[in-house]
Amino acid sequence: MSQGPLAGVKVVELAGIGPGPCAGMMLADMGAEVTVIERRSPNANAAPTSQQMAAHTFYNRGKRSVAVDLKNPAGVELVLKLVADSDLLIEGFRPGVMERLGLGPDVCLARNPRLVFGRMTGWGQSGPLAHAAGHDPNYIALSGALWPGGSTDRVPSAPLTLVGDIGGGTMILIFGLLSGLFHAQKTGQGQVVDAAITDGSAYISSLLRMMHNTGQISDEPGSGWADFGAPWNDTYACSDDQYITICPLEPQFYADLIARLGLGDDPLFADQWDKTQWPAGKQRMAALFREKTRDEWCALLEGTDVCFAPVLNLTEAVTHPHNVEREVFITRDDVVQPAPAPRFSVSKPSVGSCPIPGEHTAEIVQGLGLDEAELRESGAI
Repeated sequence: MSQGPLAGVKVVELAGIGPGPCAGMMLADMGAEVTVIERRSPNANAAPTSQQMAAHTFYNRGKRSVAVDLKNPAGVELVLKLVADSDLLIEGFRPGVMERLGLGPDVCLARNPRLVFGRMTGWGQSGPLAHAAGHDPNYIALSGALWPGGSTDRVPSAPLTLVGDIGGGTMILIFGLLSGLFHAQKTGQGQVVDAAITDGSAYISSLLRMMHNTGQISDEPGSGWADFGAPWNDTYACSDDQYITICPLEPQFYADLIARLGLGDDPLFADQWDKTQWPAGKQRMAALFREKTRDEWCALLEGTDVCFAPVLNLTEAVTHPHNVEREVFITRDDVVQPAPAPRFSVSKPSVGSCPIPGEHTAEIVQGLGLDEAELRESGAI
């Protein structure tokens, strides 16, 4: 079995929520050595997090965990020693927090000039909103990425976390970190990566922006095919109150759908691009799809070229034959979770166990050549 493609890359991750930990997980899946800095419990008598609960936090899979008091100078020094021997750093605090902790970019880059310092925020390190609170819907609303999710019969919406936190956040942070790593390996020069979810969600909306520029999406909801104006691009309810999706954009796929639905003689569907027929066509298709169950439509349409899929819930998705054959989901420590992606022909990503917070503290401290007893006595760990 080959090692993951990022074997040998060392990462320090300041524990956080959402996009940052997901980025750390992806790096760990690909073979990087990721050390996550957890908060030291303020109560020394508190029960440690159980292994079962830790396993459910699968964003930490494959990482080492060290518990540190970052308000203790000795704890800060411990982190800086890790930074000195690392390639990447991930932090997701509000602007200025790392600086106040004594772990800002200037300090870290002074210790390790090759370090790529990744900063994950919603609004970015600068700008009038930089210090405001926010969440995924707010960031993608500001970037314009949320708007195309609406139509004449629905308010703009998107699945929580996908477009913003993970798409515009995690994926752009990963892209920035690996680009910075490539630069550092060539030049020896590290740098700061300012990854803002608002910026990133705008960036990954490039195709939507191009469609807007060419008139396929307008500022009037539901007026184009891409924002659900066309009857052949939408989600429809079935007789069992389950859902299916269709989107046969290309003419040959559209013709296939119309034929399989028995609508070849219906004038509403004679011209795929006749917008005057779209409202009535949508009503006709909605009524038609209500005549059968989702499974019956799958039997008729799934696997054909009509651009069809059933809308599966999170439980159903795990057992769909296509996902099973491709091993899209795995079970580790009795927890179902997504498998690493993409696939490699040579390198072999792997999924590690999830550590209990602070599980590797002693190992890491000893590896740095520090006095564990002294650090524990001082409250740094």
